[in-house]
Formats: sequence, structure tokens, C-alpha cells
Amino acid sequence: MLRRSLAIFEKALGAQHPDVATSLNNLALLYRVQGRYAEAESLHRRSLAIQENALGAVHPGVAHSLNNLAELYRAQGRSAEAEPLYRRSLAILERALGAEHVDVATSLNNLAELYRAQGRYAEAGTLYRRSLAISERALGAEHPDVAGSLNNLAALYRAQMRAGEGLASARRASGILATRYSRRDASTSRGALAEQRTRSFGFVQHVALLQLDGDQ
Repeated sequence: MLRRSLAIFEKALGAQHPDVATSLNNLALLYRVQGRYAEAESLHRRSLAIQENALGAVHPGVAHSLNNLAELYRAQGRSAEAEPLYRRSLAILERALGAEHVDVATSLNNLAELYRAQGRYAEAGTLYRRSLAISERALGAEHPDVAGSLNNLAALYRAQMRAGEGLASARRASGILATRYSRRDASTSRGALAEQRTRSFGFVQHVALLQLDGDQ
């Protein structure tokens, strides 16, 4: 289906149209999930080149393409190649959208994830906390994205053996999700509700693990 969509866009709009870049990106994301990394990289690179040519090097669309390629590299353990792409993506978004935009928060989080995986905990912590602050201001303190940021920060604290701080972050994340999902129970379909409760359980389990760490 995605390959057919790509072929239609290329025929109707031309190989250099931004919609072709979007279609290439979607197919690349599928290949990444399937572990077809070489094919995914080729498509991400082509998508990025089209975006740069059509939109300019500092367009948010280019930032998102850079981020997607960086995510592919991170999935392969190619951290040295991923980092400059994450950093360039972040710089573009800050310039184009402003330092308080939620897309900037996401970009900060992604770079922080890379640093955490590399054991660069101080740098990761700075970025996680900045991402969290932006999300709280832009989305509100009870938004699920805030819970996600708190969970990532808790994972960092756990890696640093800072169990008390990690526990506090994980508990707050669980509380946000539990409150949000309980409010939606009456109007949520059974399948979606099951998924939501699974996510909530993941946070509760995280809290339990941090409590064990704290008891040791």
C-alpha cells in the first residue's frame, strides 16, 4: 500500500515534490520497524534531500526528516552519526518554531535518549529537564506527554542509582496517567481502554522496580 501510494505521488506530482518526501518517509519508517535498515536509510536520505531542495535547509520539515534519520541510526547503534543529525534538527526547530514549542521538547527528549544510552548522564539530564519544562508549560502539568517526559527522567535517575528522585518522577507519571485514563473510562472503547491500562501498568511496574532499588 505504501509503495503504491509513493508511485502515485511520484507520477502525479513529480519525484521532487514534498508529498513524495512524506511518502518516502512513511515507507522508510515501516522498513525500520521491520529491521530493513539499509532500505530505510536510502529512503530517509532521499526524503531529506527532497525536503531540503523544496523547502530550504532550515524548514521544520527538514528537521523532522533529520530526526527520523537520526532515530534510524540510533536504532542501529550508530550514535556518532545520529548525534549531529539530532543537534541540527533541534537547532532548526528552535529557530523556526521558538524555544518553547512542543516539537522542540520532543527533539530535546530524543537527543537526551541518545545521551542516556551513551552514559552521558549529566547532558541527558539537562535536556530531559528542559523538555519536561517546555511540555508542562505548553501542554499542562497533567498531559500524557508530561508523563512520558517524567518516565524518561525516572529511567535516567535509575541508571544513576538515584532511586529517590526516580521514584518521585515515576510516581508522578503514574498519577497523571491513572487520573487521565480514569476520566476517559466511560467513553473509551474496550480495546483502546485495554491499551491505556497496559501503559499505566508499565508506569506502576516502573515505580515498583524503583522501590526495590531504594530498599537495597
